[in-house]
Amino acid sequence: MTAERWAHLLARLGCRVEVVERYGGEPLDLLIALHAGRGAAAVRGFRQRFPSRPVVMAVTGTDIYGDAFHPSEVANVLAAADRVVVLQPRTADDLPEAVRPRVRVIFQSAEPPKRRESVRPDLFEVAVVGHLRPVKDPFRAAEASRLLGPESRLRIVHLGEALSPDMADRARAEAASNPRYEWLGDLPHDAALAVVSRCRLVVLTSLSEGGPAVIPEGIVAGVPVIASRVAGCVGMLGDDYPGLFPPGDTRALAQLFCRAEREPGFYESLQAACDRLRPLFRPEAELAAWASLLAELKLGP
Repeated sequence: MTAERWAHLLARLGCRVEVVERYGGEPLDLLIALHAGRGAAAVRGFRQRFPSRPVVMAVTGTDIYGDAFHPSEVANVLAAADRVVVLQPRTADDLPEAVRPRVRVIFQSAEPPKRRESVRPDLFEVAVVGHLRPVKDPFRAAEASRLLGPESRLRIVHLGEALSPDMADRARAEAASNPRYEWLGDLPHDAALAVVSRCRLVVLTSLSEGGPAVIPEGIVAGVPVIASRVAGCVGMLGDDYPGLFPPGDTRALAQLFCRAEREPGFYESLQAACDRLRPLFRPEAELAAWASLLAELKLGP
């Protein structure tokens, strides 16, 4: 989805854009590789064919957080790039010092939901948006909901595809045993945003993130965010954001749920913080950032 959104923005700037999974040696004026680890072969092939033409490398969370790719391979790809795009400033701090002068921060933008659903007055719904895989810690919110008192009206609405049979089995078991948990599975993007629009909160429980799209989507939809204190979330929300909790800390997350549901002042502080951040995630801001980057590479209109 990031690639498709960038293609749309670049087309608005007058570029002819082709989105491919593998680079096959086509003549291009610019290569944008989304993902340093998986884009290494494309960068090498492009550099061999067109050594003087620019490469932009977009760094994701799995490139530098975790052990999916060898650090030396990622470092070599970053060294070959003319510019390195990160999705929030915290990632820039975690890159090698020699790379940082070429780093540009481009926040992901989001559009408001095309269709909105009505807020349910009988429930305090909390959206968890993301495919079910271990790095997302997908059942942390469900576990936190179990710690709330009987007076709580909170319900977790989980949107995302189970990426393994074990995850699907666990989601079905959680829904069967926890009346505060509902798993809706994988919905089309517009339908998922419509569900988010009716919720009181969006919660992100990941153990690692590079630049999660769910944060701008929630903020632009007008739904406050609660998130784990990991680099990708802190980089978007700020160190002093009131809705951060230590990753994996079920009790701390339950306390935030309780405060958001029962303390109007705390909920309003989340809403106000998200309102201040919303201009960062406007499509016009992302478009301007790409226009500036193309101008630096002397590839403007």
